[in-house]
Amino acid sequence: MDFLSNPILMSVITSICLVLLFHYFHQKAKPHGKKYHPIGATVFHLFINFNKMHHYMTDLAEKYKSYRILSPIQDEVYTADPANVEYILKANFKNYGKGKHTHSIASDLLGDGIFTVDGDQWREQRKVSSQEFSTKILRDFSSVIFRNNTIKLGKILSQAADRNQIIDINDLFMKATTDSIFKVGFGIDLDNLSGRNEEGARFSRAFDDANNLTYKRFVDVTWKIKRFFNIGFEAELKKNMKIVDEFVYKVIQVKIEQMQKSKDEFLVVGCDEMGTDGVDSQNHTAFYIQ
Repeated sequence: MDFLSNPILMSVITSICLVLLFHYFHQKAKPHGKKYHPIGATVFHLFINFNKMHHYMTDLAEKYKSYRILSPIQDEVYTADPANVEYILKANFKNYGKGKHTHSIASDLLGDGIFTVDGDQWREQRKVSSQEFSTKILRDFSSVIFRNNTIKLGKILSQAADRNQIIDINDLFMKATTDSIFKVGFGIDLDNLSGRNEEGARFSRAFDDANNLTYKRFVDVTWKIKRFFNIGFEAELKKNMKIVDEFVYKVIQVKIEQMQKSKDEFLVVGCDEMGTDGVDSQNHTAFYIQ
């Protein structure tokens, strides 16, 4: 990796790449007999404005409603037109998948979950999720969790207001959301809002950082090179993902053990109540477990 530490060589390579990319974008911007949405920006504009991305994208949406963003990898169309949004998300949803590009970017963080897959995989996961969250018991349980965390959040905001204290509202919303999701999904109290659970706080920081770094892949066309050499923000992403994976796998293992313990206790009680009538109760229980 000596060439990466050579500033002159890196400057030459960067200059050549910029010239080639300028030529590439110039050619793509030329009309070829088809009607295209106006060019709002290039991926390099997004990279430059990354720290104020939401404001920048909002300004583009107010100016164009629907527009293109050019990239060496793939062009993208953004729209804030309500008719287009309804057509994409409702009327013709099946034709607007996330695609391989999004999957390759987000899969390190989100795996093959519902937010990264299309087709049969997406339908299967949506079906399972819909069944789980449509039960009245879960709805009632989750409502209590959301309400309790909302009360905690309200107290924090009230105290900050009394002290005339500046707070990061986005960070608090993230903590409240994460607390609610883990309590509903896994029965785990992260308690990020109070900050008393150091392990949970460490996970939340790593997940939040990993989420931001993953988003950076959408605007940094060199992210695969950085991942290959494990440099830059990709090295930081890898460290954060290690923390996230260790915590999540631990939570899953604990949940599996809890479910198995509950199942074993239920089966033992069931066998004792029914009576074995000369049958070995241990083998009887093992049979039901199997």
